[in-house]
Amino acid sequence: MKKYTLILLVVLLAGLVLSVSTVSAQQKTVIEFWTTDNEEDRVLAYEAIAKAFMEENPEVELLIVPIDEASIAQRIAAAQAANKLPDIIRMGVERVSSFTADEILNLDAAQATIESIGIDDFQAGPLAMVTDPESGKFAAIPFDGWIQALWYRSDIFETLGLNPPITWDDINAACDALPGAEDLLYAIGLGTDPGQNYPHQIFEQVAISNNAWPFDGEGNVTMNTPEMIEALRFYTDLQRCAMPGPHYWRGARESYELGQSGLMFYSTYIMDDLVEGSGTDDGGNIAVIENLPQKSGFAPVMEGNNGAATYGQLVTLAITKDADPIAQEILPDR
Repeated sequence: MKKYTLILLVVLLAGLVLSVSTVSAQQKTVIEFWTTDNEEDRVLAYEAIAKAFMEENPEVELLIVPIDEASIAQRIAAAQAANKLPDIIRMGVERVSSFTADEILNLDAAQATIESIGIDDFQAGPLAMVTDPESGKFAAIPFDGWIQALWYRSDIFETLGLNPPITWDDINAACDALPGAEDLLYAIGLGTDPGQNYPHQIFEQVAISNNAWPFDGEGNVTMNTPEMIEALRFYTDLQRCAMPGPHYWRGARESYELGQSGLMFYSTYIMDDLVEGSGTDDGGNIAVIENLPQKSGFAPVMEGNNGAATYGQLVTLAITKDADPIAQEILPDR
């Protein structure tokens, strides 16, 4: 009997410990933070910050969920249908208006967060871009951003007597001259994968540089204007000197780093990769060609036949409509 009593006591104690642990876990507030910064080194940085926050706030479990920027609309739609929206989303500003129209975002939370940081700490331009025109409230918090450039092998351009790739004519000249020069296989890794944002980001700069727009001032579709047709023709004709097959930023980046192509559309995020090499799926880094930074130039402006354009993206932090109030405490306050 004593033996059975001891066993029963152990079982009861184990059950009590398990119940306490379960209650403790249930008392934690779980905050999901979805981010389009989905490369490994960036995710590790987010997770380090989340760990530090949780150490100071043990009642909160902060989950970092990396997502691909091209799939964010589908992911959010699925989460909304399942009533499981994340609490915070890091995303491009181009998503803010549509998510606001779909009543996904908590405008009051965004407004309160910006006011707690200090409206004067933000530039007027970014604040205008996240302002909901109907309510006049801020729909998201400006966070960071990038500028796109056409990076190029300045050493080979100099050898071939090419002008920097700023005008359409000079880009076309480089397209024809670069394949076969030195060790180059192609002129460029072009955005051709329709499932990625990369082709859209490149073509927007091309279109704007020719004063081509998808809509006019009255909201009419204007994809058939002479300026738009000319922009589409210029972009598609670049395929003659580009890597074959569907590609996006990863292939364009790697071919440039490996010395296979001499042109690359990329944001300012590329600068450290020109030195260290970008990360690979197996955890290593691309072995960049020697002295690539010294051999590289960049053209942040593109000049078409009817104008000129630079291109970049404002990245925002958005709080969803069902987010726990603690989500506001996670965002920067100074």
